[in-house]
Amino acid sequence: MLLKETGLTAQDIKDKVDKYMIETYERFDFVAETAKDMYVRDEKGEAYLDFYAGIAVNSLGNCNQAVVDAVREQAGQIMQTFNYPYTVPQALLAEKICTATGMDKIFFQNSGTEANEAMIKMARKYGVEKYGPNKYNIVTAANSFHGRTFGAMSATGQPDNACQIGFGDMTPGFTYAKYNHLDAFKAACTENTIGIMVEPVQGEGGVNPATPEFMRGLREFCDERHILLLLDEVQTGWCRTGAVMSYMNYGIKPDIVSMAKAMGGGMPIGAICASAEVARAFTTGSHGTTFGGHPVCCAASLAAVTELLDKDMAGNAKKMGEYFMKLLKKLPHIKEVRGQGLLVGVEFEKGIGSVEVKHACFDRKLLITAIGENIIRMIPPLIVTENDCKKAFAIIENAVREVYSANMLKKPTAA
Repeated sequence: MLLKETGLTAQDIKDKVDKYMIETYERFDFVAETAKDMYVRDEKGEAYLDFYAGIAVNSLGNCNQAVVDAVREQAGQIMQTFNYPYTVPQALLAEKICTATGMDKIFFQNSGTEANEAMIKMARKYGVEKYGPNKYNIVTAANSFHGRTFGAMSATGQPDNACQIGFGDMTPGFTYAKYNHLDAFKAACTENTIGIMVEPVQGEGGVNPATPEFMRGLREFCDERHILLLLDEVQTGWCRTGAVMSYMNYGIKPDIVSMAKAMGGGMPIGAICASAEVARAFTTGSHGTTFGGHPVCCAASLAAVTELLDKDMAGNAKKMGEYFMKLLKKLPHIKEVRGQGLLVGVEFEKGIGSVEVKHACFDRKLLITAIGENIIRMIPPLIVTENDCKKAFAIIENAVREVYSANMLKKPTAA
């Protein structure tokens, strides 16, 4: 719905949000009305270069035509049904995803955090049924992020993060170890450990890619100890990191993997894929969902996944990621540029605040996000070109220089 169709002003919309909505987000000061490919347009028609992609969702660009067409067609046939009858989009999508990922079975959810909840539940049930009532502990990484529902939140290794503060005790059964430190994970595992759960690239934790030694070491250790390797690919999956799934960059395969975001092409959907043996833990009544496997979302996902694979978006992510990170290393006042594919982070020197840089970029019509005190994150659509990267770099460079100059003006002069 366009603003002009309502007879309201942009300020009217903002006032209604302030009055009626429970706000947990820091809003950008514009009304997003339309979006296409690499750009989001506000109520005035002004275009913003989108290096946010709905937080790694719109990997085919905004309003990809194949996805839009699939949604329109499916919505006119059957929009929603309970999960007792078979539906065509769900069956075709299940086959497409399992084939592309090399996994045996899939269970559809509505989001990334629900996918992680399902992964945790499956692992714990598998452990308890196979090894006994105490075999349910899962080791996750410090500084990780797995979602905002209670199980996923408890798996998140950030006890001082706002997402955990004020909710009382976390769900028991989780311990934490230092990311990229194989010995720390080994030491954290006990006789009650059934799984190790990590992100191949920590997103909210600062864009920290796993080393090959760490990921391959975890796989070998899990095999030796009969522990499940659980990979959270909600953000890294579906071509974002230069491979269909990030675990393919390491030459390994998990026992369970969660996914969401890009797989829906803009529609809400998530899933877990598992080996046939581990998937047997879910039996009738042990897990369920009303909207998971929704026909319209599955149709959108089938179109999105097909486009991502057929157009080799993983290849473009690898190529453009390398190009963009090379550009970003020329920025002033940086400590490090890191990432995998087109999941890219820049850590600045102390005094260059990430939120200030984010807002300075917004003022110049570039959408990025800030992580913590001094890290910005770029997760553009995978259709991004060299020209898009150059434009984004120039804006970020000017934004950083502005923030630095403003900070210099705030410093007290010597007496």
